[in-house]
Amino acid sequence: VPVSLWLPLALAVAAVAAGQSPLQRRVVRDVLEYFHGRSNVHFLFRERELDGAIEREDPSGTFVQLRLGLAQTSCRKRGPQRQCRLMENRRKPTCLACYKFDTSDVPKVLDKYHNCGPAHHLAAKEIRQRDEAECRAVEEAGKGGDTPYLPGMFAFSRGLPA
Repeated sequence: VPVSLWLPLALAVAAVAAGQSPLQRRVVRDVLEYFHGRSNVHFLFRERELDGAIEREDPSGTFVQLRLGLAQTSCRKRGPQRQCRLMENRRKPTCLACYKFDTSDVPKVLDKYHNCGPAHHLAAKEIRQRDEAECRAVEEAGKGGDTPYLPGMFAFSRGLPA
């Protein structure tokens, strides 16, 4: 494969990765793992573009939302994975991912939501509304308001006089 074909792609992928925070790179890896775990996916996919990355911190943790464009490679999911080249004019799904991480030194996932499909599928109004509602719910994870009061949570007893 001539250098002129793969060098621009390698530089574009490196530039995209350089602009990502560690949590965003972790979400990208997790989304690719999730996508490859689906039964209807037979080829490996790579990150094509990252669009609309949002990262917000609050006292309960860090919320990360991103749209990730994927591109199909020539490598089968179950086969040897040497020199996987991108296939032109093949499937290019888009994934929406929303993650909430806690505030620990090694952030744990409090909640997450994925939706992957063709770009026109994710643009449909009812799917977009569901995605927005799911992402709002993920962003609220870990906040104090979502822990219900359970009987016995606050128990105070007074001893009898001796």
